[in-house]
Amino acid sequence: MASTPAGPAPGDYPIDTGVATLERDPYSDTGWILQVNGVPSSHVDLADPERLDFEYMRWMAALLRARHAAEGRLRVLHLGGGACSMARWVHATYPEARQVVVELDGRLAELVREWFDLPRAPLLRLRVGEAGEVLASLTESTRDVMIRDVFAGDTTPAALTGETTAAEADRVLDVGGLYLVNSGNAPDLAEFRREAAVLGSVFRHVAAIADPAMFKGRRRGNVVIAASQSPVLPEAALPALGRELLGGGVPATYWDDARVRAFAR
Repeated sequence: MASTPAGPAPGDYPIDTGVATLERDPYSDTGWILQVNGVPSSHVDLADPERLDFEYMRWMAALLRARHAAEGRLRVLHLGGGACSMARWVHATYPEARQVVVELDGRLAELVREWFDLPRAPLLRLRVGEAGEVLASLTESTRDVMIRDVFAGDTTPAALTGETTAAEADRVLDVGGLYLVNSGNAPDLAEFRREAAVLGSVFRHVAAIADPAMFKGRRRGNVVIAASQSPVLPEAALPALGRELLGGGVPATYWDDARVRAFAR
């Protein structure tokens, strides 16, 4: 096997599930774009881990900062790794956080670790495995935040969007823990409606963030769904979320529990 380059270098790299393509960001000297089998997977800025180019990641970050305003030793599980963009952001924002990233592709995990100089264990551990199987193996009440961002091509595997996975997420989350889901949707929002109903059947509270045009059925894109047994955001934190969303540079709309449940009916 050819040796891995020291640091990122543009090119195509064989991985366990196909081909990873690493490209330079044409608008940034320190930015890199990772594609997996031709589908954009991640963006990383080596000089600024708090820079998130994907809009849905900025929405997740805004929600987390509004909910966890103070730095703390959060226990975070990422189902789906890619280039670990969100894990790098969490480390920069909550330096004492302990994170585990579950990545199906072992070779991709090796490359990403070398390319992007990720924090080492115990701050960040990469675990190779299928997300649902790893989730089922974890001890209950051991995570504060769980982020699901798993795609095969442009679709999340159906096994990870059903009630079984939602129930496992609830089991592994500690009291008041937060489950964040990246849901890819066509303009009809059928996947959002279905998964919001599933999460609403397991968790007491659900909420969502998306581009206003997405909620109006005018475009294809991502919806971030948040679920918890405690309120996703207390009313007092909503102004902070609004400021975060505006500061992220991408207009976004927050739907609270009542609106999400009404839509999911």
